[in-house]
Amino acid sequence: MAKYEELKNGVIFPPGEKNVVTAEFFTGQSYLHLLINDPAISVGVATVTFEPMCRNNWHIHHGGFQLLLVTGGEGWYQEEGQPARFLKIGDVVTIYEGIKHWHGATKDSWFEHIAITSGTAEWLEAVSEESYLQLDKRGENDEKTNSRS
Repeated sequence: MAKYEELKNGVIFPPGEKNVVTAEFFTGQSYLHLLINDPAISVGVATVTFEPMCRNNWHIHHGGFQLLLVTGGEGWYQEEGQPARFLKIGDVVTIYEGIKHWHGATKDSWFEHIAITSGTAEWLEAVSEESYLQLDKRGENDEKTNSRS
C-alpha cells in the first residue's frame, strides 16, 4: 500500500475529480478540485492531488506566479538546473514568473497541495522516467538528471 493513501479522500478539501482539463500534461493520475474559479478574480486556487509517481510536465508561468501549499503526503519540486526539493506537509513553494519547473508525488506516496496561480502556464516536455526514478528523499540527483535533451 502506498503511503498517505488516505489523501485520495481529501485532507481539508475533497480531492476533486480526475484531472481531465490538463491531463495531457501529467504523467500518472491527478485529481483537481477548483476552490476559486471566478473569472472576475485574477487568481486561481485549486487542490491538486497526485497518485504515487504522478507528476506534471516541465512548465513555465507567464504573467504571474504560482504558490504551492503542501497539505499532505510527500512530493517533489524541481527548477531547471537545480536539484529536486523533497516536499512534505507544511512546506510552501514560491514559483516566480518565467521559472521552468515541475512538481508531483514521490514514487511511493500520494501528494496533495493547494496551488494559487496567477497568469498562464506554458506546458513543455514531460519529466523523463529515468530522471524521476533517480530521485531520492534527500532531493539529490546527479548532473545528468538535471539536464534534459
